[in-house]
Amino acid sequence: MSDTSAPPATRIEPPVTEEAEGFWDATRRRELVLPWCGHCRRAFWYPRPVCPSCLRPDVGWKPASGRGQVHAVSVMYRPANPTMAGRVPYAVALVDLDEGVRVMSNVVGIEASEVKVGMDVAVTWEAMSDGRNLPLFAPDARTP
Repeated sequence: MSDTSAPPATRIEPPVTEEAEGFWDATRRRELVLPWCGHCRRAFWYPRPVCPSCLRPDVGWKPASGRGQVHAVSVMYRPANPTMAGRVPYAVALVDLDEGVRVMSNVVGIEASEVKVGMDVAVTWEAMSDGRNLPLFAPDARTP
């Protein structure tokens, strides 16, 4: 029997890898977590089995603030994938999180052409078809 309560897929939905299971499990609760090295005591991105700095396997998950700044942005006027056709134009951005890692995501809640480098953003969530939530970013409501 299939779960009919989940919305149908309307975008590219990232696969779940073994290294990223903790991340995706947290998104089901709409919690943003990052992999942290227990030895270096630093966050890193993307999820992997060893720390990219010291190469130790002492990796765990810690909550992230979900806040950051746009480092770079590109406005997509043609969809990169057919599932995104109904979303054009949309902003693809590199976001520098307050924890010191850079992630790629979409910026929503604002016209794509209005997304600017240096803009303060905060995480927001989009439900996916399997119960996970995709972290997106929107202008930070705390910014004047």
